[in-house]
Amino acid sequence: MGHMIPASEQSSWIELSVLSIRNNIQIFRSLLGAQGDLSESPQLGVVLKANAYGHGLLEMLSVVHSLVDIIHLISPRDALAVRHFEFENHLPRRRLLVLGAIDPNEYVQLAAQEVEVSIGDHHAAAAVEVLKARGLKVNAHVHIETGLSREGFFPDEIEQKLSFLADEGSPFRVKGVMSHFANTEDVTEQNYALEQLAQFESGIAAIQQLLTSPNLKLERHIAASAAALVLPAARCDSVRVGIALYGFWPSAETRLSARIVLPSLPKLSPVLSWKCRSQIVKQLSAGSYVGYGCTFRCERDTRIAVFPVGYFDGYPRLLSGRAHVLISGHRAPVLGRVMMNHIVVDVTGIAVDDRPLVATLLGRDGNEAVSAEMLASWGQTIHYEIVARIGAHLKRIVVDN
Repeated sequence: MGHMIPASEQSSWIELSVLSIRNNIQIFRSLLGAQGDLSESPQLGVVLKANAYGHGLLEMLSVVHSLVDIIHLISPRDALAVRHFEFENHLPRRRLLVLGAIDPNEYVQLAAQEVEVSIGDHHAAAAVEVLKARGLKVNAHVHIETGLSREGFFPDEIEQKLSFLADEGSPFRVKGVMSHFANTEDVTEQNYALEQLAQFESGIAAIQQLLTSPNLKLERHIAASAAALVLPAARCDSVRVGIALYGFWPSAETRLSARIVLPSLPKLSPVLSWKCRSQIVKQLSAGSYVGYGCTFRCERDTRIAVFPVGYFDGYPRLLSGRAHVLISGHRAPVLGRVMMNHIVVDVTGIAVDDRPLVATLLGRDGNEAVSAEMLASWGQTIHYEIVARIGAHLKRIVVDN
């Protein structure tokens, strides 16, 4: 019978490398500091949306809070959680900007906590009277629609749809203008991005005309990771670094472009490792079937390890029969189907007995590595989705290495 371990230890967990986070931030600090004759370098903003791309909002916040200029969130709830974190830990308030949808009552909550907001849809207009009734004002960034066809206002509709911003006593103090690229990651030529930049400038002019302040200095930001790396003209006054903060290249095309555009290729370091302890290790006889659907049959006597992790935790079902994990620096294939709460791994030749094992599902072990890009290839998706869908219920641990 296989050797069991205590139930309290049967779990998977995430480790976050402080050294990798600091390395990736320093890469962008250096990049933004090399701005030629500009009097000021663009500010460094980082994006902690989607539970910090699956890495853990508060865990990532504990490291980046003192290292960056602006923190971008997608939801008001996350921004309020950051403010609470700052209060609980006696930290100074960092600039926060909510990029996503905000309803009128949420505008009130954010204004009360000095959180900056984006205006990209009709909800801001509906919040005017609510904010006035509370005597609140809020710094706002107008989202210009430049070609992503998502949120934002076209330059030629700004005068009509955003007229409330020019009203005397408006609770919205327009601080910035923002947009988002549609196609910087999937190409090595940036013609469409340059068209978007031109549209962005038109939007800025329209906002300045609306506010009757042609010389008004607005904070401009449009560049996420890819554009910040390979399109210097897009860095503007600040950048919003997302996927690259976590040590991933946005795409192979971005990495290729960076080889051409930058003096040297930055060495981004993946921040996240995903590990799991085995629930049971045991021997199967040749001919035994493994898992649901009997999709795998042992051709020889096989030692297996069962790990309590599955698609509920964010380990994709499409990895069934395709992926491998790392155990003691060796690749160990996943057998049969990925289940809701379990995977079965072939540890023949790795484990000599039934003692518990630790598997690295994502990350490095010795000279071997399983990258998010590898999991994405096996799972027919992108690495963004692999990390963003790692279960929020899993424990995150910040480690010093």
